[in-house]
Amino acid sequence: MSFGHPYLLLTLLVVPLAIGLYLLAERRRMRYAVTFTNLDVLASVAGGRSLRRFVPAALFLLALAALCVALARPHRSTLVASDQATIILVVDVSGSMHATDVKPSRLGAAQEAVRTFLKRVPKRVRVGLIAFSSEPQVAAPPTTNRDLLRASLDELDYFQGYGGTAIGDALAAAVELGKQAVPGAGRQTIATTVAKRNNLLSILFLSDGKQTRGALLPLQGAQRAKAEGIPVYTVALGTPHGVLTRPPGGGFFGGGGGGGGGFQRRIPVPPDPTTLRAIASTTGGKFFAARSADAVQSAYDELGSKLGRMPARTEITNELVALAAILLVAAGLLSLLWAPRLP
Repeated sequence: MSFGHPYLLLTLLVVPLAIGLYLLAERRRMRYAVTFTNLDVLASVAGGRSLRRFVPAALFLLALAALCVALARPHRSTLVASDQATIILVVDVSGSMHATDVKPSRLGAAQEAVRTFLKRVPKRVRVGLIAFSSEPQVAAPPTTNRDLLRASLDELDYFQGYGGTAIGDALAAAVELGKQAVPGAGRQTIATTVAKRNNLLSILFLSDGKQTRGALLPLQGAQRAKAEGIPVYTVALGTPHGVLTRPPGGGFFGGGGGGGGGFQRRIPVPPDPTTLRAIASTTGGKFFAARSADAVQSAYDELGSKLGRMPARTEITNELVALAAILLVAAGLLSLLWAPRLP
């Protein structure tokens, strides 16, 4: 917490002064009680030694302290939505994403999680979508049109490529798409550009398998993101024992020969958390291991509440004044309720 006028915090000195005056009044009250001759009336007025008689005074002191702090114009750090922020979603659509160890399938769980993400991320933030298998393809350019993004998301089943997983190339494509989306990036110095992109641009990368294709290795793609100051948040989707069932001789998408008397091939498709964790660590992002649909939803829900927002300071003077008013009203009501009455 910071303060616009920190020297006004000296007004808090009135709190111990008020406590001293209250204790002095209590001592005078006790002296009066000793000299009072009618003990029956005194007992009814004093109301015993219950601690609740101190509650209104304590509430009053808290209200006084809140008002003193409010005078200093306090600010708190928070995250606010940025009109210029851009998030690039990168979703693996290779054949292994059709495995059903995560229900209804890995790809189905990913699509549902992205829908949740789109609900949580600020509406002013632009979101782009890249689908990749053997090569990356732009499914939707960075836009605030959520309907367009949802329609593109529904079409991910058709982005099949030629099989395989090109993680490095997908990262490089996301970096290039993000650079194009940041306004005025080319007109700044390198240091300023990198710092700005680090605040305005981020990549959310979901994959389930090891790299099997592509010109760039995964960490080479990560280095490109790091050089541009773009954090990459990675989600490793799937279980270690995940398998994909296909007919004999068929590819991930059912191509090739069939037959085989109804027998099915079981192809192991474990995720590669080590590589995805290294990508997140290299770029300053965060890694999530998602072995169930709920885990994917949780990861995207958390990221949707953070990405697209920038650090800012918000003044909370009005909140403290409102709190002080509530405390004063509570102190007054309790004082009236618990005040002793003459018989």
